Amino acid sequence: MPESLLQRTINLKTATAIVIGTIIGSGIFMRPAEMASLLGSPLQIMGVWVVAGIFTMLSVMVLAEVAAMLPDPGGPYAFMQHMYGDFWAYLYGWSAFAVINCASTAGISFIAAQYMEYFFTFPRFSIEIEQSVRIHLPFVGILFPLENIGVKTVSIFIILILSFISYRSTKAGGRIQVIFTIAKVLAILLLIFGLFFSGKGNWRNLYENSEQIRPAGFALIAAWVAACNGALQALDGCNNMLYMTGEIKDPGRTIPRALFLGLSAAIGIYLVINMAMLYVLPVDTMAGSALVASDAAKVSFGLIGGGIIALLITISVIGTTQSNVFTSPRMTFAMARNNHFFAAAGKVHPMFNTPGNALIIHLAVMIIMTLSGSYIILTDMYIFISWVFNLMMMAGLFILRRKYPDRHRPYRVWGFPWMPIIVIAFNAFYLGITLYDDVAHYLRGETKVMNSVLGLSVVAMGIPLYYYFKRTNKSANR
Repeated sequence: MPESLLQRTINLKTATAIVIGTIIGSGIFMRPAEMASLLGSPLQIMGVWVVAGIFTMLSVMVLAEVAAMLPDPGGPYAFMQHMYGDFWAYLYGWSAFAVINCASTAGISFIAAQYMEYFFTFPRFSIEIEQSVRIHLPFVGILFPLENIGVKTVSIFIILILSFISYRSTKAGGRIQVIFTIAKVLAILLLIFGLFFSGKGNWRNLYENSEQIRPAGFALIAAWVAACNGALQALDGCNNMLYMTGEIKDPGRTIPRALFLGLSAAIGIYLVINMAMLYVLPVDTMAGSALVASDAAKVSFGLIGGGIIALLITISVIGTTQSNVFTSPRMTFAMARNNHFFAAAGKVHPMFNTPGNALIIHLAVMIIMTLSGSYIILTDMYIFISWVFNLMMMAGLFILRRKYPDRHRPYRVWGFPWMPIIVIAFNAFYLGITLYDDVAHYLRGETKVMNSVLGLSVVAMGIPLYYYFKRTNKSANR
């Protein structure tokens, strides 16, 4: 792969902040209520977070070996190239560009704008005007670009500001990420201490089960699977730091340490904040809560608690948006440097030494994604596609062990080969269940869009582009 020309300016502190900042978003403020309604047991809720954390950590261990051995620009795109060759590397890069990164960033910024409505009322069109413009995608569903236009406009403004900062300076983007991560963690710690020391909770809530929710047998297994899905989605995001492997100092040591430190911190924060919310809210109350963190804060702090939580979630989600805006264009930049994308995206800004054109291209696509759909559509679409390629990445470890048996590995995954096999089996099971449920809900008329199928359709759109770039590259070489 050609030299990236981007400088290695990312240290351990910034890399760890990117991991924490990407993982901790809105999921921790939404998922506990869903888990309570599924399991009805505080101890099982905590167990779900532990199990999901273990599986995420095992997946990260695989990525740590690969990333430490191959600290190339573009991160996972470069890993896929070594594992499966140009076609699958390109398809992953295209998917990361069009679905995983741009769609996820648009969806996350949409959530930040939604929570800002706690303090401001954003305008929106009437239902008639909102539904007057519709985009019908065959076998996928219907999109309404004018729906919730006020929130979408604020979401676009957030992306614009963060993109401008990253365009001007990599160091400034990194500093902003560190600041948001520190603010996010401090705000969450403040909430945790506030709940525990409010004097309005009960320690019995941490072990007393629900009287109404008592799944057993196969229903208990299904409830655990569904609860684990939510926890795994809330823990997703470690990959973003790997997009910057070509800019990380001492990558062989820094990458594994940042992944472990960042993920461990996120898991620990998630466990403690769940305990704090359960301390204030009995599991039955939690199960019926629409905004569980807000309801817990209202019990402890009164009506002002809702505003505190809205501000906390806004800070948290903007920090996650910044992480995505900052890291994701690096993969598109690496693709362009390898003749797998438009050449302009591979140019380094002459003054700012940033992947400026790649940032602009991502910004344009994120704006389109924001206008096209809601948070649920964008999030479910990117999570499914992300897990498809995560499965391939886990399997690729076996290919690299066979392909490069003597290559220096600063870090080796523990428990090889059985540990990666378990992770692969779990990923495959998750994908099968998700696709089945998505199609079944659409056929029953419960959803308007098959989000996983929409994601696969966007991925397939990249195939003709691959052959276009391949043909163009051959012509240029001749």
